[in-house]
Amino acid sequence: MENIKFEEAMQKLEEIVNKLEGGKVPLDDSLKLFEEGMKLAKFCDERLKDAESKLTMLVKKNGEMIEEPFK
Repeated sequence: MENIKFEEAMQKLEEIVNKLEGGKVPLDDSLKLFEEGMKLAKFCDERLKDAESKLTMLVKKNGEMIEEPFK
């Protein structure tokens, strides 16, 4: 799953949710879709946390621009 882009993972996750909400998927297939969806959700969550940790913002302190972690 490491080779997939965030946007692709989100799209696949949305497709899985739509299938499961439709209620027309057999139980065994639903379980497989659910497991895949959980993996995709975890992947997306990790990617978002990684991106968040890299964000910084420029702040003006004492007339000087410095970088600080974005909160």
